[in-house]
Amino acid sequence: MSARYVMALDEGSTSARAVLVDLEGEIVAEARNPVTPLFPKPRWVELDPMALWQAQRLSMDAVMAKAGASSDDIAAIGITTHRETCLIWDRRTGEPVHPALMWMSKQTDAIVESWRLDGLDDEFRKRTGLFNDSFFTAAKLAWILENVPGVRERAERGELAAGTVDTWLLWQLTGGRSHFTDHSEASRTALFSLETLDWDEKLTEACTIPQRLLPPALPSDSRFGEMRPAEVGLPGNTSVPVMAIMGDQQAGMFGQACFEPGSVKNTYGTAGVLTANSGQQPAILDGLTASVGWTAAGSTAYEIEGVVFHCGQTLQWMRERLGVLQPDEDAETVARRVPDSGGVYIVPAFAGLCAPHWSRDAKASIVGLTLETGSEHVVRAGVEAMAYQTRDNIDVLTAAGIPVPELKVDGGAARSDLLCQFQADILGIPVQRPTELERTALGIAHIAGMGVGLWKQEDLSTGWQGDRVFEPTMTEGRREELYSGWCEAVRTVTGRHSEDIPLRGGQA
Repeated sequence: MSARYVMALDEGSTSARAVLVDLEGEIVAEARNPVTPLFPKPRWVELDPMALWQAQRLSMDAVMAKAGASSDDIAAIGITTHRETCLIWDRRTGEPVHPALMWMSKQTDAIVESWRLDGLDDEFRKRTGLFNDSFFTAAKLAWILENVPGVRERAERGELAAGTVDTWLLWQLTGGRSHFTDHSEASRTALFSLETLDWDEKLTEACTIPQRLLPPALPSDSRFGEMRPAEVGLPGNTSVPVMAIMGDQQAGMFGQACFEPGSVKNTYGTAGVLTANSGQQPAILDGLTASVGWTAAGSTAYEIEGVVFHCGQTLQWMRERLGVLQPDEDAETVARRVPDSGGVYIVPAFAGLCAPHWSRDAKASIVGLTLETGSEHVVRAGVEAMAYQTRDNIDVLTAAGIPVPELKVDGGAARSDLLCQFQADILGIPVQRPTELERTALGIAHIAGMGVGLWKQEDLSTGWQGDRVFEPTMTEGRREELYSGWCEAVRTVTGRHSEDIPLRGGQA
């Protein structure tokens, strides 16, 4: 094979990245362009689908220019995206019928409530491993079908196609020839059966979503189509196969070599996501979701997942809205000006609380302010909130008898030594940080490369390298004192007693 690279497309909530990984499995070049959310109404969050695709295409062009590469140098492409966001478009013209609804958008709350009144809560949980919540894709598709004139009729005639962001990017890359998703992305829609690994007929019927609208869901290591460079304005003469699709968190777990049941990682990105490999059977735990990790080499690995809506975005909010961080200030530097948060807790429920609380109506709060509180205490509380939310989810695992001897971390905020050390302290277990924090792009590149014979899975296990291990140094008494304060702060925004936290998910 003359190709030198695998290309990973990593479409996140705030940026579209393209990454080139060499034949040794190392990142050699990357480029990104911003993705700008739209806020048409309070609590509504949308994306311009064409701008989203353009950001991704420009990143592809830029990364190839950096490496002096063309399509002739690319062995395969892998796509990984933020997941629950969705859109619907015309199969003939490719024109979206409405902006994409983002995972954090709350315009679907009334639909979710109507489904609850119809008795669907248990059906969603039992069949999909998820909750009847506005976070997931099902209600977003239903909202577009119900609120955009003529869309339902066109969908029933087969004129329209729907999908999450991965499906939209695949459609654009292949000139409209491929309309697919994979098992991992589909499993985050609340319409996908964990038992049959296909769209659930009872739920699609109950939600009045035509199945012909949905993309076929394939194993994660399928040949999903091919990119012809001339069609997308990229250099080169060779068509490149799209050999992998996975949700971003599942790709991150793959990139962290969490191949064994019980291995756990946490990503600190815009949102924070804990994922644990649960083996070849889905595991339904209170407050956490069950999804497909990946289907590869003929075998399906399931995951247990705990999402917190606002992680690194909390620091962005403090910088852009609260003003306690200046544009050029580093959050860790400011937080280290004080030995602790001074009893201040930030509960970042800007769009309600997700796992394990599932409180849609919770509002963000800063608790414990005194006349001695300074901006640096608030910043430190924002950093610590990421670790507390992670513990909320890990405590569900341990309460279910799943031991967590260590935690692997990645994502942009994991560069912070302060966060990693506090995470180890508040959990009482070691935290392992890898040398390369961009595990999501590496994960999807690796599985795409496996599809064209570049690597085997065992190569990826031995290739994982640690940068630093953070050992817990805090006493157990201090750890539980701090965490008890966090639980009381959560109670103030949920109205629930601290002894009820973690709570059974799905209750709003």
